[in-house]
Amino acid sequence: MALSSLDEFVILVVNQQDASSSSQDISISASEITSWDLSEILSYGRVKVRAHRTRLIQESSYFHGLLSGSFSESGLDHISVEWNLQTFLNLLMCLYGYDIEITSSSFLPLFEAALYFGVEKLLFKCKSWLSVLALSNDTALPKLELSDLIQMWSFGLEHAGEFVPDLCVAYLAKNFMLVKSDKYFGNVPYELLMCCIKHSHLTVHSEMHLADALLVWLDTGRRMSDLSDSSQDNTINLMEQVRFSLLPLWFIAGRSKSHGFSKFADQSIELVTKLMKMPSTCLVDSLTDGPPTDLRVRLTEYSEILDLSGCPQLNEARLLLSILPNSYFANLRWRKSLKSFLKNPDDDERHQEQSSDRTLPILSFESVKEIDISKCQRLDYKAVIKCFSKSFPSLRKLRAAYLLNIKVSTMLELLQNFRELTEVDLTVDFAPIIPVQASVFYSGQGHCSLSNITRLTLEGRSDICDMELRSISRVCDSLCYLNIKGCALLSDACIAYVIQRCKKLCSLIVCYTSFSENSILALCASISMTNEHVDSNSLASSLQMLHMSKCEGSSETSLLKLITQTQKMKSLCLRDTKVSDSVLCELPGSSLEALDISNTMISRMALARVISRNPNLKSLKARGCKNLLQLQVDERTENSSPLFSGQEVFKCLSKGSGLEELEISWGFSYFSLESLRPAASFLRVISVGLGASLGEDALKLLPSTCPLLESIVLCFQEISDSALTSILTSSKHLQELALSYCFGDISLQSFKFSMPNLRKLRLERVSRWMTNDDLLVLTQSCPNLTELLLVGCLHLNSDCQPIISAGWPGMISLHLEECGSITENGVASLYGCIALEDLLLRHNGSGIQKSFLLDATLKFPKLRLVSLDMCDAKEGGFDVPEEKEEGCSLSIVKISRCKSERCALGRGAAPVHRETLVMLWNGQNLTKTLLKQRL
Repeated sequence: MALSSLDEFVILVVNQQDASSSSQDISISASEITSWDLSEILSYGRVKVRAHRTRLIQESSYFHGLLSGSFSESGLDHISVEWNLQTFLNLLMCLYGYDIEITSSSFLPLFEAALYFGVEKLLFKCKSWLSVLALSNDTALPKLELSDLIQMWSFGLEHAGEFVPDLCVAYLAKNFMLVKSDKYFGNVPYELLMCCIKHSHLTVHSEMHLADALLVWLDTGRRMSDLSDSSQDNTINLMEQVRFSLLPLWFIAGRSKSHGFSKFADQSIELVTKLMKMPSTCLVDSLTDGPPTDLRVRLTEYSEILDLSGCPQLNEARLLLSILPNSYFANLRWRKSLKSFLKNPDDDERHQEQSSDRTLPILSFESVKEIDISKCQRLDYKAVIKCFSKSFPSLRKLRAAYLLNIKVSTMLELLQNFRELTEVDLTVDFAPIIPVQASVFYSGQGHCSLSNITRLTLEGRSDICDMELRSISRVCDSLCYLNIKGCALLSDACIAYVIQRCKKLCSLIVCYTSFSENSILALCASISMTNEHVDSNSLASSLQMLHMSKCEGSSETSLLKLITQTQKMKSLCLRDTKVSDSVLCELPGSSLEALDISNTMISRMALARVISRNPNLKSLKARGCKNLLQLQVDERTENSSPLFSGQEVFKCLSKGSGLEELEISWGFSYFSLESLRPAASFLRVISVGLGASLGEDALKLLPSTCPLLESIVLCFQEISDSALTSILTSSKHLQELALSYCFGDISLQSFKFSMPNLRKLRLERVSRWMTNDDLLVLTQSCPNLTELLLVGCLHLNSDCQPIISAGWPGMISLHLEECGSITENGVASLYGCIALEDLLLRHNGSGIQKSFLLDATLKFPKLRLVSLDMCDAKEGGFDVPEEKEEGCSLSIVKISRCKSERCALGRGAAPVHRETLVMLWNGQNLTKTLLKQRL
């Protein structure tokens, strides 16, 4: 029997809960959903929706029971609904089969409504939407707000929301790197965080990122204070999920005093030290049955970045263990096959041709695009390349800095095995020494297969010669960025050849090389030196970055020709060159963002002219430019004043879009700082050197004028306790402070304030008063220092060594010079700074053992740079390791020798430097250079 028209429909009356809404009513029909204007409907206080009774009964269990059961409401034609209006209208749209938008903020209201009204169609949409976000590899998908996710997880647990808690955990695990820096991360419930860490989808760039996030979580809300026994157990359980054997030494040592980490620090250092001494095959023999979870690097199908940098304990065996499936370890003979591969990785390919059963079942992680293995010096790169090429076929970026055992042949093998690779960084330490060079021409067959490399960094590679760079350039003709800073063996002719061959070059860093006339001609030429036709526009016209510090072999004519063609230049470094005003003033274009003219003869007016044409300048470095003081008298009128002319540069800077980095000296004053406003409010780095005169008033202005400052370097400036206190207490973002040869009245009082963000501190001849007790106070005020330089602290003695080791166990760089008698009794107490990479000890007392260099390579496994002085040698000299042990990081050793002079009164004067012996390990051999200068 057909229903009457009244029986077919029901009026749903929904009251708007928003107090700002109108008190008027509006009537709408579900039959006209396509024409609904939600923004207008939501402005009414009450909405009456004419809906189909049958549709409501069929699609909603709530309305099915209400309208078809024995309830008194079943016969009513008006039903009142107390629910959020926008959510309820979206529910009706879904119920009628229309698409609705689910977002991070709308999911929970919609899901709650779907549960309450029993709309399976909406429940399915919610589940599908959350499943895609939690499980998909698509990085373009919208992100869940962490605060919303926490509410969703909690609601799911409370209301038996089936899939919601599990998918929330999966999403959090997959996106852990994103949410760990969220301001609501500290609000994540313990149970949710623990489930996330144990989830198979937990994706982090490194184990350090996980440990750091957990420590941040523990510190939020002072969770570590006044904890119950159960909470303390939870904290221990949480930290036990960290795989401590995968943490960098500096991180373990630096966090050893953290409340949540101190319990594990000593055993972690012991474990890492043990693993550093264990060969790959011995490691495999030591493993028990089953997957060695604690030793494996975390990799998932969502991993995009793998950061293993700073882990000298990592070897090829542990990498292999990380990319083999769990099923592999069920085979009782897995150790034998693994050791066989480690002994000869090339055999695996021959086995593959003979029998698939004999090859390693290496997993493929196609989402991984970037890997950093810098400072992992114990890796066998032959095995690593084989593993990486199979496991990471989509690799785009590889950073392998400070690894001397990577040869050029390894580089060429990399290019052949990774067809998708576009960026390679093989930076090593370099001493700025350019020897007399002889050109070596290419005489071998080129590689026929071209690579996709667009960015190549070979900084400091003093082992690379002309022939090898030419070989690389033959397979890298798509190169856009090339950094060969400090590659001292390369000739100008070779650099010119590479420039002509790589026709897409737009960024070139050639500091401390022989870059000169031939290279400039190559940049400016329209026809290549290899007799191949190129575009009529020169490479110089496409250059966006050119850094040529200390390249002094170019004539003014050549530089002028080069500069006039660089219309697109964004970053130009001419530090320590013979560039003149006439050259710089011809710089075309207006896109310059960074300019470095330090230690040149550029004048104030020339600099002002360039700045005025480049309003987007973000970085200016002009220390050591004495000509910035000169006045252009011939261009001044009678009414112009020296003061006005002197500030012209800074007035031009103030008109720009916001300076972020400034290095300046001659001519910079209080008035200069005033002229910089308001552009100075964007400054993050400021360095003021000899020739500037800021004064106390200007220094006190720094924190308010430059509230974003992260680095402050002051040389030869007058400074007082009050000015320094103002800087240290008001600069909330300060991470680096350097005071060199400053004069004035400063004391320990300036450093008694808590500075947990400070990472680098340099005090050169400004703290003669410092005692061991003062140094102890400093460790408490600046507990997170990783770099410390002290010069001229005459009252320090050997008892300060344990203060440094205990106060800053994570120290990476330590320079101590002319600091009393610190090394009078040796240096054994400094060995607690196990993460040291850079150590300078000069004129601190003649108690350093002859075997110190040999001992240091064992005590400091990451030590790369060492500077000593013969004056401090207990036995008159130092034993030098002619051949380094496997896994040793030592790269450059500088040993100075000086002679003491006596003043006219017969008293001992300060030591006068005589020479420096520089020993450089470049990955192939040891070279020794004796210089009549101090380095």
